[in-house]
Parts: sequence; C-alpha cells; structure tokens
Amino acid sequence: MTLILFNKPYGVLSQFTDRGTVTARPTLSDFIDLPGVYPAGRLDRDSEGLLLLTDDGRLQARIADPRFKAPKTYWVQVEGDPGDAALDALRRGVELSDGPTRPAEVERIAPPPLWPRDPPIRVRANIPDRWLSLTIREGRNRQVRRMTAAIGHPTLRLVRHSIGEWTIGDLPPGEWRPA
Repeated sequence: MTLILFNKPYGVLSQFTDRGTVTARPTLSDFIDLPGVYPAGRLDRDSEGLLLLTDDGRLQARIADPRFKAPKTYWVQVEGDPGDAALDALRRGVELSDGPTRPAEVERIAPPPLWPRDPPIRVRANIPDRWLSLTIREGRNRQVRRMTAAIGHPTLRLVRHSIGEWTIGDLPPGEWRPA
C-alpha cells in the first residue's frame, strides 16, 4: 500500500488531468510522477495544503468518506476579527444552502508560519484580518469558505493543516513524501 502526503499549492487542481478547458491549468500530474495513486478527497483549486494520495481504494474511501469522521483541520485567514458569538455559531454548526453543518472546533490563532502565497491575498488597509484554526468532520463543497461567509467573515486564505493523524508539517508547497 502506498500513501503519500502532498502540499498542494494554490491554483492546482486536485486531479491528474484538466479536461474541457482551453487553457490547461496545473494539476497533480505536474508535481507527482507516481503511477497508481489517487487523491483521497479533494481540495479546491484556490485552497492550499495537505492532500493525501493512495493506491489503496479502501483507504481512499475511508479517508474521504464523512461517515468515518476523520477530522480535517484548516488554518483560515478571514476578513475582519470574528467575535465570540461568531465563533460560537461555528461551534454549534451554521446553516448553509445545503443544510446545517456539524459542529466545528474553532479557535483564534497567531498567524501560522506559512510560505508566501502566489498570488498574495488581497489586503485592505481599513479591514483587519484574523487567523483561525477550524476543524470539521465532514467535507462538503467549499464548506469552510461557506461557513466563514455565513458568520460574516469571508475566507481570504485557506490551508489544510491536517487530516486525521497526518499533518502537513514542514513539507514545502508542491512537494510530497511517503506517509
């Protein structure tokens, strides 16, 4: 069985090919030359961080399936400074267009030691930003971004730090290593 950890850079698709577009976008094949591995879950093109890939279909399903509740922790830079009431809403679960989310674990954190993003996030001189550590146990489409928007604090940068027991550690963007 093969399991690798990949630090997906911003702008890279969580798949090996880019079909149906006139201009090819970066994909996993630009970074990973290891036959037979497939992503266990997804990470949006405009999100960064940990992506697990494996050649074991059972493990892939177990990691990706929300029924197994593997916690996924994200470092989220949001616009503004969410107050206690906003964070409590995330802890209770927020209502999204596809139904309520499960309760999340959330806390304010100091800016994490991350690599520069290319392109950098938009910065507004009059609007502060804040970093949060947010852990969820489900994985809907763009869920974290929709959750922070629901509390009035849009996501500026989103980095997946861990999935279950696996973390990004000091793995540089665009690099991978065996788990």
